[in-house]
Amino acid sequence: MNQIKKLLIIGFVWPEPKSSAAGGRMMQLISIFKENGFEITFASAAQDSNFMVDLSEFGVIKKNIELNSSTFDDFILELNPDVVLFDRFMIEEQFGWRVIEKCPKTIRILDTEDVHCLRTARQKAFKENRIFEIQDLLSEEVAKREIASILRCDLSLIISEFEMNILKDVFKINEDLFFYLPFLVDEMKEEELLKLPSFDERKNFIFIGNFLHEPNWNTVQYLKEVIWPSIKRDFPEAILEVYGAYPSQKVLQLHQPKNGFYIMGRTEDANEVVKKARVVLAPIRFGAGLKGKLLEAMQCGTPSATTSIGSEAMHENLPWNGFIEDDSVEFAKKAIALYQDENLWKQSQKNGIEIINKCYQKSAYSSQLISLINSLLIDSKIHRLHNFMGNLLQHHAYTSTRYMSKWIEAKNK
Repeated sequence: MNQIKKLLIIGFVWPEPKSSAAGGRMMQLISIFKENGFEITFASAAQDSNFMVDLSEFGVIKKNIELNSSTFDDFILELNPDVVLFDRFMIEEQFGWRVIEKCPKTIRILDTEDVHCLRTARQKAFKENRIFEIQDLLSEEVAKREIASILRCDLSLIISEFEMNILKDVFKINEDLFFYLPFLVDEMKEEELLKLPSFDERKNFIFIGNFLHEPNWNTVQYLKEVIWPSIKRDFPEAILEVYGAYPSQKVLQLHQPKNGFYIMGRTEDANEVVKKARVVLAPIRFGAGLKGKLLEAMQCGTPSATTSIGSEAMHENLPWNGFIEDDSVEFAKKAIALYQDENLWKQSQKNGIEIINKCYQKSAYSSQLISLINSLLIDSKIHRLHNFMGNLLQHHAYTSTRYMSKWIEAKNK
């Protein structure tokens, strides 16, 4: 009888699948490991939130841990997991050396969520009012930390093929150290569109996104100041509903019903509000990774208007489920056409199904991931031996981070 394998996930935050795409992504990962017989413990130093998922309902053990505390050493030594999954590189920086010290044979996996240095470099270029260039990444401070974290781990999960290419071509990382894992959803048949609200049963434009994520806040500002005035000029009766978790006061101040611009705040069921809307607007100007809101729109049969950044790495060469447009004037025109033209709208729906079934099938990736992890469990020695740069970084980071953490722990006492 095979011994049950143990997975420890160390979370940056507790999963909130109804608040962000990152929360949904984490629950997808938990599902894959559960289906393959792993016993899962989810640990985090974050505070509990009112919107976190009840992990016990998914058969996952919840564990509160502390930063810069040797209590974690005792915990992981007792748990002795086969695999540790770090939720973002900052968590690997904090806990990676402790895992190596107490459980050196444990396989270490990094879930990047997105390549953070790409997002920060694009945001910096945007604020400096210039075009982002790939070489900007090489001077980005976050890149040095993030790439070091990827190199120190046995495997990193990368959500975007565009980011895979950056890691290979710009940072020259060996492909053996990462695995492409997009959002994973079930197959969708065209007949399922008949079960969704029809064109005539839907109304209004919608935007949805967690406001703690800077690209989302910037997108809403852009909608309010630039896109929406153009839409209202040619389509006076248009209404936009803006949904999202954690809206700040500056977000709420954009609420302007007389102009058809409604800040709705958090929704308990994002699927339901997206299904009732006719078109998703997502003129995203910077960011990285894949956009969960746009995949969700496809699943809800709701066409979307977005930008080249929004659609990046999301649809291969397939037609988009709506429009991709970077010019603000053209964006507004095409958004109105998508809203008013039923034939165009229905074809966009079908395009979304094709994208879902071609690019995001769980069955196409989950078995490959588990197979790769099992091979690492059988013999990680050779894999690690060939990762010289990772070993080198591990040696130096282990020493410096270890003593910094112990100094902080002693100071806190």
